[in-house]
Amino acid sequence: MNTCWVGLSYSKVPGTYVLDEGEKIACYIAIGYGETQGVSHKIKTIEQVSNASDITPSWFKKGVEAALLAPTAVNQQKFSFEHVGVKNNCHQIRAKKGFSMIGYTKMDLGIAKYHFEIGAGEVNFDWV
Repeated sequence: MNTCWVGLSYSKVPGTYVLDEGEKIACYIAIGYGETQGVSHKIKTIEQVSNASDITPSWFKKGVEAALLAPTAVNQQKFSFEHVGVKNNCHQIRAKKGFSMIGYTKMDLGIAKYHFEIGAGEVNFDWV
């Protein structure tokens, strides 16, 4: 199965969905059998999207690596992660969205943060 989330280029087909008052569609997720198994896309490096260094915990780097695999609008990866420090024995992590003319950076950041959490594993950290 292939999947892809679509925000700008989907076709709005009447009758395929029902929205209640106050609801809106932010994006679609297309699921199906593709002609190919997909294609690789260029991803940024850990250094381009974080402050990871030789002294940064390995779980932080694994979290950033997982975030880099997250789907983003037009594969822009307009997000960053910062290991701020430790407070009360709890690591402090800051995640920021970047700017994009296309938009969707807030949604992208949420998806990237979720991937970060999966990649980082069971670690004691707080989002700040």
